[in-house]
Amino acid sequence: MIDDVIRARRTHKSFGPKPVSRAVLEELFELARWAPNHHRTNPWRFRVLGPQSLERLKEAAGPAEAPKLERAPTLVLASAALSGDLIQDEEDVCATACAIYAVLLGAHARGLASYWRTPRVLRTRAGREALGVPEGERVLGLVHLGTRKSEPPPPERAPIESFVSQLP
Repeated sequence: MIDDVIRARRTHKSFGPKPVSRAVLEELFELARWAPNHHRTNPWRFRVLGPQSLERLKEAAGPAEAPKLERAPTLVLASAALSGDLIQDEEDVCATACAIYAVLLGAHARGLASYWRTPRVLRTRAGREALGVPEGERVLGLVHLGTRKSEPPPPERAPIESFVSQLP
């Protein structure tokens, strides 16, 4: 049941060494295609980092931040292609976030560990150039994927009453 998958998914920061297969990555990206998307612009862009692109990104990040990029054996850059229309771009960024979440849930359902983060280097020109991100795309982060080393405990969540209200 989807409720169980949503409640059981965790952020992992420790991964086994085995990379995620191309076939499984394609399954995850196929799920991303089903994210809600106004006007069906399909704005999401996923780039699987190879060893050379990872080295370029680590160099751009610098020695203090580079080790954090080595946590998982498979890294996927997620970005949204923008049109220049402010309203459409806002919707497309949200749609891309939904697509990323579909990848995270799909990974969890397959027994994989995942971690979505946006390191500072991705907000720099050097980081964008290291990964070939063109102008007109907004980077939403890196998705770290791999096998689980452990199962993090469930995080505390705010009570529903703290974020839901009834409007008159």
